[in-house]
Amino acid sequence: MADLNGSISAEPSSGRPAGPMSGRAPFGARDAGSLPPPGRQAAVNAALDGVPDPRDWLAAIIEGSNDAIISKDLHGIIQSWNEGATRLFGYAPEEVIGKSVTILIPPARLDEEPRILAEIQQGRRILPFETQRLRKNGELVDISLTISPIHDAHGTIVGASKIARDITERRIAQEQQKLLMGEMHHRVKNLFALANAIVAISSRSGGTLDDIIGMIQDRLQALARAHELTMEGVDEANPSPPQTELLALIHAILAPYVAESRIVVDGDECLVGGQAVTNIALLLHELATNAAKYGSLSVPEGQLLVRVEGSGRDIRLRWEERGGPPPAQGEVERAGGGFGTRLEKGIATTLKASIDRDWKPGGLFVSILVPREALGA
Repeated sequence: MADLNGSISAEPSSGRPAGPMSGRAPFGARDAGSLPPPGRQAAVNAALDGVPDPRDWLAAIIEGSNDAIISKDLHGIIQSWNEGATRLFGYAPEEVIGKSVTILIPPARLDEEPRILAEIQQGRRILPFETQRLRKNGELVDISLTISPIHDAHGTIVGASKIARDITERRIAQEQQKLLMGEMHHRVKNLFALANAIVAISSRSGGTLDDIIGMIQDRLQALARAHELTMEGVDEANPSPPQTELLALIHAILAPYVAESRIVVDGDECLVGGQAVTNIALLLHELATNAAKYGSLSVPEGQLLVRVEGSGRDIRLRWEERGGPPPAQGEVERAGGGFGTRLEKGIATTLKASIDRDWKPGGLFVSILVPREALGA
């Protein structure tokens, strides 16, 4: 039975006959003068027959446990093996009883067993600790292990009991949580850096305070739309943001302008992942903002065609405006020197992309060529 120190004794705690291991004398060996009358003795025996033996209770608890419960002697030889151990490790009792417990220990952790035995021989209970063990099929399993000394009827330490709990699901959850926190830290850090750059460069644009505030708000909203799109499908089971379809990203960024003019988006489905999503979103936002201010999206009859071509190692995005007004004096930011141009150069460097602009009679034409690998696809 278990004592208050977590040790296990082979001696039951009831007053029933304990058997030869208990060190107690059976009832029949007592002094005859201390025995009750025959009728009373028969009643006592009948009552005792109806009381479950604590050893039976203990055996039932051990066998019914979901945890693996194993006992071994001081030489590390397995003495008992419950059903939970069979489920966890894959061995039937007859396959392991009488064998060394080291068959369950991976080579890299064999040094644990001598330390465990040394602690047990000193009568110390080993509090739960996380480790790994080997299944019958050779797979490693993450477990939480608790070990207690076993005493015989005389209090001598004769072995140890081990309780092993499978913590595989907990480990997976912890790794997913760690991955999620790392991903969120990375994304938030990048978003703050981009927001800081947007504020700094927009403040140097030379416009009024209201103009600057409007530019900052619009660009931050573009970041927010891209972020919402990339976070779709992210949960505890899938903590890492999935790759985003480029066409879906284009639709999300252009959504505020759909009602103003006719916009056509088509082409090949291409995936974008990681930081490339934010870079592409900002680039599309700048093109759309300028088109709404100065280009085809600034007039009712204007059109915008966006096409994605991604059949090879490179992905090409074609931005073509039609029916817009000719370039005007106020279109300085579009022509160069403004935030949009500096942003384009920065994104081109980050994505190892080439960006070509061309003014056609119908409006601006932009061709963006990006290596597929730079998009995290």
